[in-house]
Amino acid sequence: MTNRFTHTLSLGALVLCAPQVTFAQANMPETPTDVKAAPEDAVKTPSGLASKVLAKGKGSAHPAAADTVTVHYSGWTTDGKLFDSSVKRGEPTSFPLNGVIKGWTEGVQLMVEGEKRRFWIPADLAYGENPGGGRPGGLLVFDIELLSIKKAPKAPELSAPADAEKMPSGASAKTVAKGSGTKSPKSEDTVKVNLALWSPTGELLQSTDQEGRPAEVPLDKLRIGGLPEVLKTMVDGEKKVVWIPANVAFGPNLPPGAPAGGIVVEVELLSFKEGVPPPPVPADVAAVPADAQKTASGLASKVLSKGTGKEHPKATDKVTVHYSGWTLDGKLFDSSVTRGEPSSFGLNQVIAGWTEGVQLMVKGEKRRFWIPAGLAYGENPGGGRPGGMLVFDIELFEIQK
Repeated sequence: MTNRFTHTLSLGALVLCAPQVTFAQANMPETPTDVKAAPEDAVKTPSGLASKVLAKGKGSAHPAAADTVTVHYSGWTTDGKLFDSSVKRGEPTSFPLNGVIKGWTEGVQLMVEGEKRRFWIPADLAYGENPGGGRPGGLLVFDIELLSIKKAPKAPELSAPADAEKMPSGASAKTVAKGSGTKSPKSEDTVKVNLALWSPTGELLQSTDQEGRPAEVPLDKLRIGGLPEVLKTMVDGEKKVVWIPANVAFGPNLPPGAPAGGIVVEVELLSFKEGVPPPPVPADVAAVPADAQKTASGLASKVLSKGTGKEHPKATDKVTVHYSGWTLDGKLFDSSVTRGEPSSFGLNQVIAGWTEGVQLMVKGEKRRFWIPAGLAYGENPGGGRPGGMLVFDIELFEIQK
């Protein structure tokens, strides 16, 4: 222990006397002498990619385009300017090989683990001649060291077999590994899952295994149509393959890049965390009842439970509330209750119907509001916001001046 402490003091004294060198400076890769152009002994492929082995590897397997690789790399423009380097940062990087520039996707497949290779990548296999956005243009030179290869998951059957269960949505599912759990998640629960998504041709689109961690998401926020329906039939540890038509997975308007033939999903339910059940839809959600109070603006409201306070908030006050909001067809579009956390905000920073309505309340009161479109988001607001008249249940907890 004494020796270690003495050594630390001695090292500290040396550092104080020596010029300060940053980690990045100490690990600054040298500019290659052949950075301007590929040398004659470089190997070229039909695409125009040129490369040269700098250090042989110890492995024998080559990565496939769908595999995830871990590498150290440095990149230069032909004038010798270093524009990016994991070596300089002191941390290798990992990525699916089909998710990078074409020159990398092609080139790294030529390598084996432990190999270091220099690439001269033409503009059309990199970012183009004048890419903009701060990206380098023209021919680029990379030194890449392949540290490890993680194989991509293998695609399951790409068409639903005859014994797959047909779901009400139009998706089909088949259990490939039984689970050990006894309960299934509900819409309000948060699921922890391993996922792999393929196109109908077997192209791997996304994989939590490649990303290095499971996905954890509220089931009602999972934006792959048909999949929440299947997950609600599963138990912990169960694995299923799901075949989802495009109109079910993505809706009637196919997003850019989405496969027109739908997707094949392998999903494993690792666990789930129970959420708060959604509040029941009000019986009078479709229209303002006769016993509701109305203001001159057209705002209607009804006290559901009386409060304990006497003071009303002003528009300039900050309030803390629990709330749930529905459209007139009974669709719940937002709720602090299901999130399990009250919301706080300046009362003059929300829609006009809230600013006016909450001022009618006292602390501890719960009230239902029917807010006309003109006091909410309008008839057709866009951006995912609900249009038309909206119904809110609001419970006022705190008032801050």
